[in-house]
Amino acid sequence: MFFTYLRRELRRRRKAALVVASGLALGIALVIIVSSVSSGMSKAQDKVLESLYGLGTDMTVTKAAAAQGSGGTERPRFEFDAKDDEDATQSTDRVMVQGFQTLASSTVGKVGEQDGVADAVGGLSLTVMKVDGQFKRGEFKQDESAGQSGQGGPGAGQGGSGQPQGRVEGGGASFDVNSFTVYGTDVTQQDLGPLTSSKITKGRTFKAAETDAKVAVVDSAYAKEKSLAVDKTVTISGTAYTIVGVSTADSGDAAANVYIPLKQAQTVADSKDKVTTVYVKAADSQQIDTVKAAIQKNISGTTVTTSADLADTVSGSLSTASDLASSVGKWLSIAVLAAAFLVAGLLTSSAVSRRVREFGTLKALGWKSGRVTRQVVGEALVNGLMGGVLGIAVGLAGAYAVTAVSPTLSAQLGSTGGGGGPMGGGPGRQTASKTLDIALTAPVSLTTILVAVGLAVAGGLIAGAFGGWRASRLRPADALRRVA
Repeated sequence: MFFTYLRRELRRRRKAALVVASGLALGIALVIIVSSVSSGMSKAQDKVLESLYGLGTDMTVTKAAAAQGSGGTERPRFEFDAKDDEDATQSTDRVMVQGFQTLASSTVGKVGEQDGVADAVGGLSLTVMKVDGQFKRGEFKQDESAGQSGQGGPGAGQGGSGQPQGRVEGGGASFDVNSFTVYGTDVTQQDLGPLTSSKITKGRTFKAAETDAKVAVVDSAYAKEKSLAVDKTVTISGTAYTIVGVSTADSGDAAANVYIPLKQAQTVADSKDKVTTVYVKAADSQQIDTVKAAIQKNISGTTVTTSADLADTVSGSLSTASDLASSVGKWLSIAVLAAAFLVAGLLTSSAVSRRVREFGTLKALGWKSGRVTRQVVGEALVNGLMGGVLGIAVGLAGAYAVTAVSPTLSAQLGSTGGGGGPMGGGPGRQTASKTLDIALTAPVSLTTILVAVGLAVAGGLIAGAFGGWRASRLRPADALRRVA
Protein backbone atom coordinates (compact mmCIF):
# COMPACT_ATOMS: atom_id res chain seq x y z
CA MET A 1 0.00 0.00 0.00
CA PHE A 2 2.83 2.38 0.89
CA PHE A 3 4.66 1.98 -2.41
CA THR A 4 1.47 1.95 -4.46
CA TYR A 5 0.33 5.24 -2.98
CA LEU A 6 3.87 6.63 -3.29
CA ARG A 7 4.13 5.79 -6.98
CA ARG A 8 0.69 7.24 -7.71
CA GLU A 9 1.35 10.50 -5.90
CA LEU A 10 4.75 11.04 -7.49
CA ARG A 11 3.30 10.42 -10.94
CA ARG A 12 0.40 12.79 -10.24
CA ARG A 13 2.74 15.54 -9.03
CA ARG A 14 5.55 15.19 -11.57
CA LYS A 15 6.17 18.93 -11.96
CA ALA A 16 6.43 19.59 -8.24
CA ALA A 17 8.71 16.56 -7.82
CA LEU A 18 10.91 17.75 -10.71
CA VAL A 19 11.25 21.23 -9.17
CA VAL A 20 12.37 19.81 -5.82
CA ALA A 21 14.75 17.32 -7.47
CA SER A 22 16.25 20.01 -9.74
CA GLY A 23 16.97 22.31 -6.79
CA LEU A 24 18.76 19.55 -4.92
CA ALA A 25 20.56 18.49 -8.10
CA LEU A 26 21.97 21.99 -8.59
CA GLY A 27 23.48 22.07 -5.11
CA ILE A 28 24.86 18.53 -5.35
CA ALA A 29 26.35 19.12 -8.82
CA LEU A 30 28.08 22.26 -7.59
CA VAL A 31 29.55 20.36 -4.65
CA ILE A 32 30.90 17.66 -6.99
CA ILE A 33 32.41 20.16 -9.41
CA VAL A 34 34.04 22.27 -6.70
CA SER A 35 35.38 19.16 -4.94
CA SER A 36 36.81 17.71 -8.15
CA VAL A 37 38.39 21.02 -9.19
CA SER A 38 39.90 21.43 -5.72
CA SER A 39 41.30 17.91 -6.00
CA GLY A 40 42.75 18.82 -9.39
CA MET A 41 44.32 21.95 -7.89
CA SER A 42 45.90 19.87 -5.16
CA LYS A 43 47.34 17.43 -7.69
CA ALA A 44 48.63 20.31 -9.80
CA GLN A 45 50.41 21.79 -6.80
CA ASP A 46 51.86 18.36 -6.01
CA LYS A 47 53.27 18.23 -9.54
CA VAL A 48 54.88 21.63 -9.03
CA LEU A 49 56.49 20.51 -5.78
CA GLU A 50 57.55 17.15 -7.21
CA SER A 51 59.35 18.94 -10.04
CA LEU A 52 61.69 20.30 -7.38
CA TYR A 53 61.56 17.75 -4.58
CA GLY A 54 61.11 14.57 -6.54
CA LEU A 55 58.62 11.82 -5.75
CA GLY A 56 58.40 10.59 -2.20
CA THR A 57 60.14 13.58 -0.61
CA ASP A 58 58.25 15.08 2.32
CA MET A 59 60.83 17.65 3.41
CA THR A 60 64.36 18.88 2.80
CA VAL A 61 67.11 19.86 5.20
CA THR A 62 69.55 22.60 4.22
CA LYS A 63 72.07 24.74 6.01
CA ALA A 64 70.62 27.71 7.84
CA ALA A 65 71.13 30.97 5.97
CA ALA A 66 74.13 33.01 7.04
CA ALA A 67 73.47 36.28 8.85
CA GLN A 68 73.27 39.36 6.69
CA GLY A 69 76.73 40.73 6.00
CA SER A 70 78.52 37.80 7.59
CA GLY A 71 80.13 36.75 4.33
CA GLY A 72 79.78 33.29 2.91
CA THR A 73 79.48 34.47 -0.67
CA GLU A 74 82.14 34.88 -3.28
CA ARG A 75 82.49 36.22 -6.76
CA PRO A 76 83.55 33.80 -9.49
CA ARG A 77 87.03 34.55 -10.86
CA PHE A 78 88.23 33.52 -14.29
CA GLU A 79 91.90 33.59 -15.29
CA PHE A 80 93.36 33.42 -18.79
CA ASP A 81 96.98 32.91 -19.87
CA ALA A 82 98.63 35.29 -22.32
CA LYS A 83 99.20 33.60 -25.68
CA ASP A 84 101.20 34.68 -28.70
CA ASP A 85 98.64 33.24 -31.07
CA GLU A 86 95.87 35.81 -31.11
CA ASP A 87 93.50 33.46 -32.92
CA ALA A 88 93.75 30.82 -30.19
CA THR A 89 90.48 30.22 -28.36
CA GLN A 90 90.74 30.25 -24.60
CA SER A 91 88.29 28.51 -22.32
CA THR A 92 87.85 28.14 -18.60
CA ASP A 93 85.03 27.21 -16.28
CA ARG A 94 84.12 27.51 -12.65
CA VAL A 95 82.10 25.01 -10.61
CA MET A 96 80.14 26.63 -7.78
CA VAL A 97 77.93 25.19 -5.09
CA GLN A 98 74.44 26.61 -5.48
CA GLY A 99 73.78 28.99 -2.62
CA PHE A 100 77.38 28.61 -1.33
CA GLN A 101 75.92 26.71 1.65
CA THR A 102 76.88 23.10 2.38
CA LEU A 103 76.34 20.53 5.11
CA ALA A 104 78.64 17.72 6.17
CA SER A 105 77.74 14.38 4.63
CA SER A 106 77.39 13.01 8.16
CA THR A 107 74.25 15.16 8.51
CA VAL A 108 72.45 12.68 6.25
CA GLY A 109 72.99 9.92 8.80
CA LYS A 110 71.93 12.15 11.69
CA VAL A 111 68.71 13.05 9.93
CA GLY A 112 68.00 9.41 9.12
CA GLU A 113 68.29 8.52 12.82
CA GLN A 114 65.52 10.89 13.89
CA ASP A 115 62.19 9.42 15.01
CA GLY A 116 59.63 9.36 12.23
CA VAL A 117 62.17 9.45 9.37
CA ALA A 118 61.76 6.56 6.96
CA ASP A 119 64.64 7.47 4.66
CA ALA A 120 67.12 10.29 4.04
CA VAL A 121 69.53 10.88 1.16
CA GLY A 122 71.96 13.70 0.39
CA GLY A 123 72.52 15.60 -2.83
CA LEU A 124 74.92 18.27 -4.07
CA SER A 125 73.58 20.97 -6.37
CA LEU A 126 76.12 22.84 -8.52
CA THR A 127 76.26 25.57 -11.11
CA VAL A 128 78.95 25.44 -13.80
CA MET A 129 79.90 28.73 -15.48
CA LYS A 130 81.92 28.29 -18.66
CA VAL A 131 83.69 31.19 -20.40
CA ASP A 132 85.34 30.78 -23.78
CA GLY A 133 86.48 33.14 -26.51
CA GLN A 134 89.59 34.85 -27.77
CA PHE A 135 91.65 38.03 -27.48
CA LYS A 136 92.57 40.11 -30.51
CA ARG A 137 95.49 42.51 -30.50
CA GLY A 138 94.96 46.08 -31.56
CA GLU A 139 96.93 47.76 -34.37
CA PHE A 140 99.02 50.87 -33.72
CA LYS A 141 98.26 53.76 -36.09
CA GLN A 142 100.86 56.56 -36.17
CA ASP A 143 99.58 60.12 -36.26
CA GLU A 144 101.12 61.43 -39.52
CA SER A 145 100.29 65.09 -38.92
CA ALA A 146 101.99 64.96 -35.56
CA GLY A 147 105.03 63.34 -37.14
CA GLN A 148 105.41 66.11 -39.76
CA SER A 149 105.09 69.04 -37.36
CA GLY A 150 106.82 67.56 -34.38
CA GLN A 151 110.56 67.56 -35.33
CA GLY A 152 111.63 68.98 -32.00
CA GLY A 153 110.01 72.37 -32.58
CA PRO A 154 107.85 74.22 -30.14
CA GLY A 155 104.59 72.55 -29.27
CA ALA A 156 105.90 69.18 -30.38
CA GLY A 157 105.14 67.78 -26.94
CA GLN A 158 106.42 64.27 -26.34
CA GLY A 159 107.17 63.98 -30.06
CA GLY A 160 110.44 65.68 -29.35
CA SER A 161 111.56 62.78 -27.20
CA GLY A 162 111.65 60.52 -30.21
CA GLN A 163 108.62 58.47 -29.22
CA PRO A 164 106.08 57.87 -31.98
CA GLN A 165 102.69 59.44 -31.57
CA GLY A 166 99.47 57.75 -32.61
CA ARG A 167 96.68 55.50 -31.36
CA VAL A 168 95.75 51.86 -31.11
CA GLU A 169 92.80 50.77 -33.23
CA GLY A 170 90.82 47.55 -33.17
CA GLY A 171 91.59 44.68 -30.86
CA GLY A 172 89.67 43.67 -27.76
CA ALA A 173 88.13 40.45 -26.59
CA SER A 174 85.08 38.41 -27.46
CA PHE A 175 83.92 35.85 -24.89
CA ASP A 176 80.75 33.84 -24.41
CA VAL A 177 79.48 32.97 -20.96
CA ASN A 178 77.38 29.83 -20.60
CA SER A 179 76.11 28.17 -17.48
CA PHE A 180 74.36 24.93 -16.67
CA THR A 181 73.31 23.12 -13.52
CA VAL A 182 74.67 19.84 -12.22
CA TYR A 183 73.13 17.66 -9.53
CA GLY A 184 75.19 15.11 -7.64
CA THR A 185 72.95 12.19 -6.78
CA ASP A 186 73.53 9.26 -4.44
CA VAL A 187 73.36 6.41 -6.94
CA THR A 188 72.85 3.86 -4.15
CA GLN A 189 69.54 5.51 -3.16
CA GLN A 190 67.76 6.76 -6.25
CA ASP A 191 64.22 6.64 -4.85
CA LEU A 192 64.57 10.12 -3.32
CA GLY A 193 65.68 13.44 -4.73
CA PRO A 194 65.02 15.58 -7.82
CA LEU A 195 66.02 12.89 -10.32
CA THR A 196 62.86 10.98 -9.39
CA SER A 197 60.78 13.78 -10.94
CA SER A 198 62.14 12.76 -14.36
CA LYS A 199 61.80 9.57 -16.37
CA ILE A 200 64.61 7.92 -18.31
CA THR A 201 63.52 8.10 -21.94
CA LYS A 202 66.76 6.96 -23.56
CA GLY A 203 69.57 4.78 -22.27
CA ARG A 204 69.54 3.90 -18.58
CA THR A 205 69.85 5.41 -15.13
CA PHE A 206 72.82 5.02 -12.79
CA LYS A 207 73.89 1.65 -11.45
CA ALA A 208 74.41 1.24 -7.70
CA ALA A 209 78.07 0.34 -8.32
CA GLU A 210 78.78 3.62 -10.17
CA THR A 211 79.33 5.64 -6.99
CA ASP A 212 82.52 7.22 -8.35
CA ALA A 213 82.20 6.54 -12.07
CA LYS A 214 82.52 9.24 -14.73
CA VAL A 215 79.01 8.78 -16.07
CA ALA A 216 76.13 11.20 -16.44
CA VAL A 217 72.41 11.45 -17.15
CA VAL A 218 71.35 14.59 -19.02
CA ASP A 219 68.00 16.30 -19.26
CA SER A 220 66.33 15.90 -22.65
CA ALA A 221 65.84 19.65 -23.19
CA TYR A 222 69.50 20.35 -22.44
CA ALA A 223 70.58 17.39 -24.58
CA LYS A 224 68.60 18.77 -27.51
CA GLU A 225 70.04 22.25 -27.05
CA LYS A 226 73.65 21.02 -26.90
CA SER A 227 73.23 18.10 -29.37
CA LEU A 228 74.05 15.52 -26.71
CA ALA A 229 73.08 11.86 -26.81
CA VAL A 230 73.73 8.54 -25.14
CA ASP A 231 77.39 7.43 -25.40
CA LYS A 232 78.55 10.99 -26.06
CA THR A 233 80.40 12.98 -23.41
CA VAL A 234 79.72 16.12 -21.45
CA THR A 235 82.65 18.03 -19.95
CA ILE A 236 82.57 19.49 -16.45
CA SER A 237 85.64 21.38 -15.26
CA GLY A 238 87.89 19.53 -17.69
CA THR A 239 86.53 16.07 -16.82
CA ALA A 240 84.63 14.16 -19.49
CA TYR A 241 81.57 12.20 -18.40
CA THR A 242 80.03 9.53 -20.60
CA ILE A 243 76.28 10.01 -21.05
CA VAL A 244 74.48 6.79 -20.12
CA GLY A 245 70.92 8.11 -20.17
CA VAL A 246 68.60 10.95 -21.15
CA SER A 247 65.79 11.95 -18.78
CA THR A 248 62.60 13.92 -19.34
CA ALA A 249 60.89 15.89 -16.59
CA ASP A 250 57.36 14.78 -15.75
CA SER A 251 56.23 18.42 -15.64
CA GLY A 252 57.89 21.76 -16.25
CA ASP A 253 61.65 22.12 -16.24
CA ALA A 254 64.04 19.54 -14.88
CA ALA A 255 65.74 20.10 -11.53
CA ALA A 256 69.16 20.08 -13.24
CA ASN A 257 70.68 19.91 -16.71
CA VAL A 258 73.16 17.18 -15.85
CA TYR A 259 73.12 14.47 -13.16
CA ILE A 260 76.33 12.78 -12.02
CA PRO A 261 77.25 10.53 -9.05
CA LEU A 262 77.52 12.38 -5.76
CA LYS A 263 81.21 11.57 -5.21
CA GLN A 264 82.10 12.95 -8.63
CA ALA A 265 80.12 16.13 -7.92
CA GLN A 266 82.00 16.56 -4.65
CA THR A 267 85.29 16.10 -6.48
CA VAL A 268 84.71 18.62 -9.29
CA ALA A 269 83.33 21.17 -6.80
CA ASP A 270 86.19 20.62 -4.34
CA SER A 271 83.54 19.86 -1.71
CA LYS A 272 84.61 16.51 -0.32
CA ASP A 273 82.07 14.97 2.08
CA LYS A 274 79.68 17.88 1.54
CA VAL A 275 76.04 18.07 0.47
CA THR A 276 73.73 21.00 -0.15
CA THR A 277 70.43 19.26 0.59
CA VAL A 278 69.15 16.26 2.54
CA TYR A 279 65.93 14.84 1.11
CA VAL A 280 63.71 13.25 3.76
CA LYS A 281 60.82 10.81 3.55
CA ALA A 282 58.63 10.59 6.64
CA ALA A 283 57.38 7.26 7.94
CA ASP A 284 53.91 8.80 8.46
CA SER A 285 52.68 11.65 6.30
CA GLN A 286 50.49 12.81 9.20
CA GLN A 287 53.54 13.37 11.42
CA ILE A 288 55.56 15.64 9.12
CA ASP A 289 55.37 18.64 11.44
CA THR A 290 56.55 16.51 14.36
CA VAL A 291 59.50 15.18 12.35
CA LYS A 292 60.37 18.71 11.26
CA ALA A 293 60.42 19.92 14.85
CA ALA A 294 62.62 16.99 15.91
CA ILE A 295 65.19 17.66 13.18
CA GLN A 296 65.38 21.37 13.94
CA LYS A 297 65.78 20.65 17.65
CA ASN A 298 68.40 17.90 17.40
CA ILE A 299 70.46 19.11 14.42
CA SER A 300 71.54 22.71 14.87
CA GLY A 301 72.37 25.07 12.04
CA THR A 302 69.81 23.60 9.65
CA THR A 303 66.63 24.76 7.98
CA VAL A 304 63.83 22.25 7.38
CA THR A 305 61.41 22.93 4.54
CA THR A 306 58.28 20.82 4.16
CA SER A 307 55.93 20.48 1.22
CA ALA A 308 53.47 22.75 3.01
CA ASP A 309 56.15 25.43 3.46
CA LEU A 310 57.03 25.24 -0.21
CA ALA A 311 53.38 25.32 -1.25
CA ASP A 312 53.06 28.69 0.50
CA THR A 313 55.55 30.13 -1.98
CA VAL A 314 53.51 29.06 -5.03
CA SER A 315 52.04 32.05 -6.82
CA GLY A 316 50.51 32.72 -10.20
CA SER A 317 47.16 31.69 -11.66
CA LEU A 318 47.36 28.24 -10.03
CA SER A 319 47.61 29.77 -6.58
CA THR A 320 44.80 32.25 -7.32
CA ALA A 321 42.51 29.56 -8.69
CA SER A 322 43.31 27.27 -5.77
CA ASP A 323 42.44 30.00 -3.26
CA LEU A 324 39.17 30.67 -5.08
CA ALA A 325 38.27 26.98 -5.18
CA SER A 326 39.08 26.43 -1.52
CA SER A 327 37.44 29.58 -0.17
CA VAL A 328 34.89 31.16 -2.49
CA GLY A 329 33.97 27.88 -4.19
CA LYS A 330 33.55 26.01 -0.93
CA TRP A 331 31.33 28.61 0.69
CA LEU A 332 29.37 29.12 -2.53
CA SER A 333 28.62 25.42 -2.79
CA ILE A 334 27.59 25.32 0.90
CA ALA A 335 25.31 28.34 0.40
CA VAL A 336 23.69 26.89 -2.72
CA LEU A 337 23.25 23.50 -1.07
CA ALA A 338 21.70 25.04 2.03
CA ALA A 339 19.37 27.12 -0.14
CA ALA A 340 18.41 24.01 -2.12
CA PHE A 341 17.60 22.13 1.10
CA LEU A 342 15.53 25.05 2.38
CA VAL A 343 13.61 25.46 -0.90
CA ALA A 344 12.97 21.71 -1.08
CA GLY A 345 11.62 21.78 2.47
CA LEU A 346 9.39 24.78 1.84
CA LEU A 347 8.05 23.32 -1.41
CA THR A 348 7.30 20.02 0.30
CA SER A 349 5.56 21.83 3.17
CA SER A 350 3.59 23.92 0.69
CA ALA A 351 2.57 20.78 -1.18
CA VAL A 352 1.31 19.26 2.05
CA SER A 353 -0.76 22.40 2.70
CA ARG A 354 -2.43 21.94 -0.68
CA ARG A 355 -3.25 18.35 0.22
CA VAL A 356 -5.13 19.13 3.45
CA ARG A 357 -8.37 17.60 2.16
CA GLU A 358 -6.56 14.47 1.01
CA PHE A 359 -4.69 13.85 4.27
CA GLY A 360 -7.67 14.84 6.39
CA THR A 361 -9.81 12.30 4.55
CA LEU A 362 -7.16 9.61 5.02
CA LYS A 363 -7.08 10.32 8.74
CA ALA A 364 -10.86 10.12 8.82
CA LEU A 365 -10.56 6.70 7.17
CA GLY A 366 -8.26 5.51 9.93
CA TRP A 367 -4.74 6.56 8.90
CA LYS A 368 -2.71 7.58 11.91
CA SER A 369 -0.52 10.68 11.93
CA GLY A 370 2.64 8.55 11.85
CA ARG A 371 1.54 6.78 8.67
CA VAL A 372 0.75 10.09 6.96
CA THR A 373 4.11 11.45 8.05
CA ARG A 374 5.94 8.38 6.74
CA GLN A 375 4.16 8.76 3.40
CA VAL A 376 5.25 12.41 3.08
CA VAL A 377 8.83 11.62 4.14
CA GLY A 378 8.92 8.73 1.66
CA GLU A 379 7.87 11.00 -1.21
CA ALA A 380 10.46 13.61 -0.20
CA LEU A 381 13.17 10.97 0.10
CA VAL A 382 12.45 9.72 -3.42
CA ASN A 383 12.60 13.31 -4.67
CA GLY A 384 15.96 13.68 -2.92
CA LEU A 385 17.33 10.51 -4.50
CA MET A 386 16.12 11.67 -7.92
CA GLY A 387 17.88 15.00 -7.30
CA GLY A 388 21.00 13.10 -6.24
CA VAL A 389 21.07 11.03 -9.42
CA LEU A 390 20.51 14.13 -11.55
CA GLY A 391 23.09 16.13 -9.56
CA ILE A 392 25.73 13.38 -9.84
CA ALA A 393 25.15 13.22 -13.59
CA VAL A 394 25.49 17.00 -13.99
CA GLY A 395 28.49 17.12 -11.64
CA LEU A 396 30.29 14.33 -13.53
CA ALA A 397 29.57 16.10 -16.82
CA GLY A 398 31.00 19.35 -15.44
CA ALA A 399 34.11 17.64 -14.11
CA TYR A 400 34.60 15.83 -17.41
CA ALA A 401 34.27 19.14 -19.27
CA VAL A 402 37.00 20.70 -17.10
CA THR A 403 39.29 17.72 -17.71
CA ALA A 404 38.56 17.73 -21.45
CA VAL A 405 39.36 21.43 -21.78
CA SER A 406 42.36 21.12 -19.39
CA PRO A 407 42.93 24.86 -18.88
CA THR A 408 46.59 25.70 -18.37
CA LEU A 409 47.55 27.41 -15.15
CA SER A 410 50.93 28.93 -14.40
CA ALA A 411 52.67 28.34 -11.11
CA GLN A 412 55.65 30.35 -9.98
CA LEU A 413 57.57 28.81 -7.13
CA GLY A 414 59.63 31.30 -5.17
CA SER A 415 62.81 30.34 -3.39
CA THR A 416 62.73 29.71 0.33
CA GLY A 417 65.41 30.51 2.82
CA GLY A 418 68.29 28.25 3.55
CA GLY A 419 71.01 26.65 1.57
CA GLY A 420 71.24 25.95 -2.06
CA GLY A 421 69.86 23.09 -3.96
CA PRO A 422 66.87 22.71 -6.16
CA MET A 423 64.60 23.85 -3.34
CA GLY A 424 66.66 26.29 -1.42
CA GLY A 425 67.30 29.95 -1.86
CA GLY A 426 70.30 31.31 -0.02
CA PRO A 427 73.05 33.68 -1.02
CA GLY A 428 73.71 33.90 -4.68
CA ARG A 429 70.67 31.78 -5.47
CA GLN A 430 68.77 34.32 -7.53
CA THR A 431 67.43 31.77 -10.00
CA ALA A 432 65.75 29.55 -7.39
CA SER A 433 62.26 30.59 -8.45
CA LYS A 434 60.82 28.89 -11.49
CA THR A 435 57.60 29.06 -13.47
CA LEU A 436 55.71 25.97 -14.58
CA ASP A 437 52.64 25.52 -16.75
CA ILE A 438 50.26 22.90 -15.37
CA ALA A 439 47.19 21.47 -17.15
CA LEU A 440 44.25 21.42 -14.74
CA THR A 441 42.15 18.27 -14.40
CA ALA A 442 39.08 17.59 -12.25
CA PRO A 443 39.22 13.99 -11.00
CA VAL A 444 36.10 12.71 -9.23
CA SER A 445 36.78 10.26 -6.43
CA LEU A 446 34.48 7.58 -5.06
CA THR A 447 34.38 9.52 -1.80
CA THR A 448 32.92 12.53 -3.61
CA ILE A 449 30.20 10.33 -5.14
CA LEU A 450 29.35 8.86 -1.74
CA VAL A 451 29.18 12.37 -0.26
CA ALA A 452 26.80 13.36 -3.08
CA VAL A 453 24.54 10.37 -2.32
CA GLY A 454 24.60 11.30 1.36
CA LEU A 455 23.64 14.86 0.53
CA ALA A 456 20.75 13.63 -1.63
CA VAL A 457 19.43 11.49 1.22
CA ALA A 458 19.93 14.35 3.67
CA GLY A 459 18.08 16.74 1.37
CA GLY A 460 15.18 14.34 1.07
CA LEU A 461 15.02 13.84 4.82
CA ILE A 462 15.13 17.58 5.49
CA ALA A 463 12.37 18.22 2.98
CA GLY A 464 10.39 15.31 4.44
CA ALA A 465 10.86 16.71 7.93
CA PHE A 466 9.25 19.99 6.84
CA GLY A 467 6.35 18.24 5.13
CA GLY A 468 5.92 15.57 7.80
CA TRP A 469 5.73 18.16 10.54
CA ARG A 470 3.06 19.99 8.59
CA ALA A 471 1.13 16.79 7.82
CA SER A 472 1.21 15.59 11.43
CA ARG A 473 -0.68 18.73 12.50
CA LEU A 474 -3.60 18.14 10.16
CA ARG A 475 -6.97 17.08 11.61
CA PRO A 476 -9.94 15.41 9.92
CA ALA A 477 -11.98 18.54 10.74
CA ASP A 478 -9.70 20.51 8.39
CA ALA A 479 -10.74 18.27 5.51
CA LEU A 480 -14.44 18.67 6.35
CA ARG A 481 -14.10 22.47 6.33
CA ARG A 482 -12.42 22.31 2.88
CA VAL A 483 -15.25 20.08 1.55
CA ALA A 484 -17.87 22.47 2.91
